[in-house]
Amino acid sequence: MPTLIVLGLMALAALAWGAHRLLRRHARARLLQTPLTEAQRAVVAAKVPITRRLPPDLARALEGRVNLFLDQVEFHGRGGLEVTEEMRLSIAAQACLLVVNTDTWFVNLRTILVYPGAFRSRRASHNGFVVTEQETVRTGESWARGPVILSWAHSEAGAADAHDGHNVVLHEFAHQVDDLSGRADGAPVLARGQSFAEWARVFTGAYERLCERTERGERGVIDPYGYEGHEEFFAVAVEVFFEQPAALMEEEPEVYAQLSTLFKLDPVAWG
Repeated sequence: MPTLIVLGLMALAALAWGAHRLLRRHARARLLQTPLTEAQRAVVAAKVPITRRLPPDLARALEGRVNLFLDQVEFHGRGGLEVTEEMRLSIAAQACLLVVNTDTWFVNLRTILVYPGAFRSRRASHNGFVVTEQETVRTGESWARGPVILSWAHSEAGAADAHDGHNVVLHEFAHQVDDLSGRADGAPVLARGQSFAEWARVFTGAYERLCERTERGERGVIDPYGYEGHEEFFAVAVEVFFEQPAALMEEEPEVYAQLSTLFKLDPVAWG
């Protein structure tokens, strides 16, 4: 094929790709500015009562992110569950709380699987050449680059009680945020100007205090499940940050401050 024809085809392909990206950016911007309908807004308020505490500017921002989320992510029911619009809106609103005031986005996520209740999960662990498979019963899972897997019964109950510090959707989407750094290890991509050394100092110290309390059989505001590892500590801290912010600020003020900077939010001030 003559060189000029090849170069022309390459130029056309580049133009087409550029036009596609431009259209996607415009579509994304439009969705972020699109409010929910009155019926959708009523569903979110009823199913996710924590959203009723949001200041007006954050409430508007949440609606746009919910629209973007629903445009990007496909929901699939498992175990005979039919996923309804109420379920999609509830899960999307909870997930988007984590990104409501930042440019962070769930860029790798395309699929959410929803079971009626707790589900069985099989995971393989490696120890040298030995591979061990273990089956457990779970209420949620987050995989690198998706999917997120959720129990609807636990997702609904976690949203309904906005003050108990337990929310499976916030937990699994905290893992999604964490994984944007390349791996879910309790060290997410930090906000501009946020110090990784300071983050590590604060979270390592708080994690060690949780481990000590757990080993003594004591409980604090952060759930003992955070003892499982730094990635789980981050996820349970996020749950408490949104649902029991005043208690987290009192018990672990530096953890609260780091999460407040990361998410550019101050839930204590929401009233």
